[in-house]
Amino acid sequence: MSKPCLKNANKPSRKRLLVINPNTSQHVSVLLRESIADFCGSHSELDVLTARWGAAYIADECSFAVAAHAALDTWRGALQSGIDIPDAVLIGCFGDPGIHALKECCDMPVTGLAEASFLQAAQLGRFAIVTGGRAWAPMLERIARGSEYGHALAGIRTVDATGAELAGAADRAHELLYKVCSEAASMPGVQSVILGGAGLVGFAQRLQPHFDIPLIDSVQAGTEVALSMV
Repeated sequence: MSKPCLKNANKPSRKRLLVINPNTSQHVSVLLRESIADFCGSHSELDVLTARWGAAYIADECSFAVAAHAALDTWRGALQSGIDIPDAVLIGCFGDPGIHALKECCDMPVTGLAEASFLQAAQLGRFAIVTGGRAWAPMLERIARGSEYGHALAGIRTVDATGAELAGAADRAHELLYKVCSEAASMPGVQSVILGGAGLVGFAQRLQPHFDIPLIDSVQAGTEVALSMV
């Protein structure tokens, strides 16, 4: 995919962030939009686009591979639709499907929830990851170890419920995540715990008072890192 010409003399002074949800769930897109709008404040413009095809929830290697292609298709569709050119692109999935291909074909900074979270966590020292869906553990192990931050990964803990299921049952999710985050925080040398996934947005802030080390919200991390790259 060739890089488009992105010159725009009438670009607003506020930073514009494009968030690509690489699954087909409109519920996830709404969750991302509401959460990221809060994190951005009034200093940024926000567009959230949903994949036109693929899985409703990315939960295994097959749906992850499809999501990478869907993320590229969403970017191409955005250009063809005449969307306002963003200053940065954020992949709204903890796993960042298609990130390397998007970095290759975009003229602006690109990051994802996982990459941004790893960056913030590694600055503090060794980190652990907590997320929903057991199939994600080996996938995230591969992704993290293959990144420049892999040396800082202490381990991964998951709950059986997917991120989407956790988002839909906040009280039960709070109990489950507290238990798993406690296990993650007790790993040797861990200085922070990442709560990964759009479905887990907000839980880091709610659980933080119970922990002495930082809990990192992957959606907040993605927003902050993406905007800082502009």
